[in-house]
Order: sequence, then structure tokens, then C-alpha cells
Amino acid sequence: MKIAVGFFDGVHLGHRRILGGADAAVTFRSHPSSLLAPERTPRLIMPLRERLASIAEALRPQKPQCPRTMALEFDDAMKNMSPGEFVSLLKREFPEIEAIRCGHGWRFGAGGAGNADVARGLGLAVEEVPFVTYAGEAVSSTRIRRALTAGEVEDAAAMLGRPWRFFGRVFAGKGEGRKLGFPTVNMRPPEGMVRLRRGVYAVETSWGPGVANWGEAPTMGAAAWDECTFEVHLLDADRSFAPPEEMTVDVCRFIRPERMFPSRAALAEQIAADCAAVRFFMKDAFATCGDGAVMT
Repeated sequence: MKIAVGFFDGVHLGHRRILGGADAAVTFRSHPSSLLAPERTPRLIMPLRERLASIAEALRPQKPQCPRTMALEFDDAMKNMSPGEFVSLLKREFPEIEAIRCGHGWRFGAGGAGNADVARGLGLAVEEVPFVTYAGEAVSSTRIRRALTAGEVEDAAAMLGRPWRFFGRVFAGKGEGRKLGFPTVNMRPPEGMVRLRRGVYAVETSWGPGVANWGEAPTMGAAAWDECTFEVHLLDADRSFAPPEEMTVDVCRFIRPERMFPSRAALAEQIAADCAAVRFFMKDAFATCGDGAVMT
């Protein structure tokens, strides 16, 4: 049995290469940095529930019946666990384990004392999986976070192997979009998730394509949001559409930065132009999302 080990934030193409040769996976519920270096804890690409589902999906070709993903709590006990204790944990949980699959430079155990050679010395084969590259550099969760923060969602999609997906709970808005003629579904991401560049995006949802704004809607004055909100106008939805409690949105193309307009009428005119632009680019945008990563 081969076990893939890693945090796997985003479950990007590099992660999928690691998982693709494994029978099961071990990950952590929270990012180790949240305990080891809280000030450097990254915002996450994907919430835990979706990360576990994506890991299981990546394992499924090897284990179509019931791929096993073990999510460990990174607490003080885990933080202080020696490399030998961690390997013993893996052997207890997976008695048939023969090898570990991991990324290049994998470290484990207290103080990062363990590496591939240490694991081999503890009786496990280790398969260090080569990087997947994009635009001449290794694909990594850090690069994807940086791309999303810059609004470079097509680059992020190329490294993820699919458009970046926004997860959020739907809440009732103030009705301002409906007054403008463009009703929206309003969402905010779970705490600790990566933040996009503020602006307008072409998106795809389970209810069809849409135009989304991530920001505070400054043109609305006193009715503006007090924190960044994802407002999605569904292009083809019936006006009686009742959104669910939660919604997922695939973010496929950056259209323009958010800005303040001189009037609501000017904003409505721009939203109409944004809708036209999204319709025009839709086919090309969704056809090209995810292209360009190279398996090396």
C-alpha cells in the first residue's frame, strides 16, 4: 500500500500527481503554520470539506470503491511528535503501508527533522514525486494564492487543472442590485480563505453563467458593504430563482477592477456592459480554463 502525505491545499495538478499513484492519503485538518507560525499562516485555497472530497476524487482511480483519506488534527501532540513516532502512527493506521508518496523536499516530525531519507531509515520506501510546472516554474499552492490575489484566475486555473471555486453561504442582501435591474446572490467565504483581487469576474455556477463582483460596492454609498462580498448576477436565471443556503461558483475570467461610479445609473450601464462582455468571452474563457500546465 502506498500512502500520499501532504496538506494538499487546492489539490492542484502537482498534488494530483502525488495522489494519482497512491492508495490512500494522510492530510491535516488545519494548516501546520497555524500552530507553528501563526503570523505566516496562509489563507487557504479550499475549505476542509471540499479539500477532503477532492483528495478522495484524485485517489478514486486507484481505489474506486472507498478511497481512504485520513485527516489528522495538527495540535501540540502532533507538533512535538518525532519522525519515528509519526511513521509509527502511519504504520498503526495503515498496517499494509509499504511506501510514502510525497512532494520534493517533504519534511515531517518535530522541527521538520524528518525527510525522505529518515523515512527510508524507518523502514518505508519513499517516492518523491517530481514537480508539475507551469510557465517554467513549479506549480505550488503559494503560486496559486498569489495568482488569485492578483486576479490572475486563468493562471490559477491552469495550475489547479480547473477553475478556482468560490465556496460561500448565501445571505439576503439589501435589494440594491434588483433596483438596478441586476439582482444578485450574495456570499462571503469561510474564514481564512484566500481573497481575490477586488473586481468583476466571469463565473459559472450550477444555475448557469454569471457576472460576479468581489468588493464593497462603493458606488452604493451608505448602502455599500462594510466588508468584501461576492455578488453574483446569474445571466440566465429566472427572476423567481430562490438560491440555496450555500453555493459554489467557478471563477473563470477577470473582467475589470472594482471602482466607484459617479451615479447608480452609470453603474447600471457598466454592469450591462460587463454582462455583454461575459457573454462574449464565455465560450473562450471556459474552453481555456485549466490549459498550460506541464507534467515534467
